[in-house]
Amino acid sequence: MSAEAVRPDASAAVPVLEAKFGLPREVRFCARCVISNQRPSSAVEYQHTAASRKDTIHLDEAGVCAACRFAEMKDTRVDWKERERALTDLLARHRRTDGHFDVLVPGSGGKDSIYAAHLLRYKYGMHPLTVTWAPHIYTEVGWRNFQAWIHSGFTNLLCTPDGRVHRILTRLAFEHLLHPFQPFIFGQKAFAPKFAALYDIPLVVYGENEVEYGNPLAEAATPRRDLRYFAGSTDLDQLYLGGVHAPELPRHGVELWELEPYLPADPALLHDKKIEVHYLGYYLKWVPQECYYYAVEHAGFEANTERTEGTYSKYNSIDDRMDGLHYFTTFIKFGLGRASYDAAQEIRNHHLTREEGVALVHRFDGEVPRKWLAENLAYMGITEARFWELIDQFRSPHLWKREGDSWILRHQVS
Repeated sequence: MSAEAVRPDASAAVPVLEAKFGLPREVRFCARCVISNQRPSSAVEYQHTAASRKDTIHLDEAGVCAACRFAEMKDTRVDWKERERALTDLLARHRRTDGHFDVLVPGSGGKDSIYAAHLLRYKYGMHPLTVTWAPHIYTEVGWRNFQAWIHSGFTNLLCTPDGRVHRILTRLAFEHLLHPFQPFIFGQKAFAPKFAALYDIPLVVYGENEVEYGNPLAEAATPRRDLRYFAGSTDLDQLYLGGVHAPELPRHGVELWELEPYLPADPALLHDKKIEVHYLGYYLKWVPQECYYYAVEHAGFEANTERTEGTYSKYNSIDDRMDGLHYFTTFIKFGLGRASYDAAQEIRNHHLTREEGVALVHRFDGEVPRKWLAENLAYMGITEARFWELIDQFRSPHLWKREGDSWILRHQVS
């Protein structure tokens, strides 16, 4: 289909612009925050299959997105005292006194994982084991925060995947999907339940649920994450990594046995070990800025000394030098950059007005992450000329238009 294919009805005067990636053709922005209906559900980013359809955030008849409705529900319809009582009951059922770990907490040593692990240990008397799937390239501040987390009182298992394999998969994901984080996400996703089964720790506690960011509201009805989210078939004939059918990866220099860290967890094993995955944000009202203040006070968490490229904030997702590139690709594919994600969240938590959020999005969204771009490209083995060629290939015509030498978004929040 061409970028501006004409409707079959010859009398129609308006061309139909191609919407790539299965995105909605009509672009709509939330009436309360700054997110649009082009934002994919978080779960879509984790697919190992070849599916191309995108399930995106839902906007209701009033034009309000699912994440804003969830924030409204948190403010007005949740009995947080009752939820905390449910948390204490859950933890009491799992707490051990025999010298063994009794809860597994995944995280990077960012503000959210520090908050979750520290509360579980020091307020609720649990004995956490923390686990981390390593970033592509640690930032200095990210490594210091990771160490500060450990030294505030936690044993940690750090899994660093084969660097050669990870570089290849990251390059393939960038070339085929414009998604440099996909291999990282695949590895990170099933890592915690796998290790919970290995160490016989049936309780896994994450921080916030993805409903906070726009996953379907129905997921907020339970504190538990369906194990099918983490587990699945390990039949390589059914799997794609980096946009490549798994059996074809040896042609790219990756042997099939080297894919083990990226594969889903075994559903039978999780069932036999009675693994449960819960979200702390179901039981305690989750406010990212409060997590930041808590992490600073209790673990010496450091924010960046300068504004993060692509946004106005200094303390979100600062451990990986590839973060900026990842958010730049979401801007290209979905018209939503890092400032859009940050501002939407802070509007929902009443830290920004919508007008302030719109101004920040207009100022910072889509900023090219130059600070570590050369290092990112060297990591993937991609030239800057090839980088820009791929960037332009992934612009969807329903979102972008060319004016002279510049690309312009057809739709911006206002």
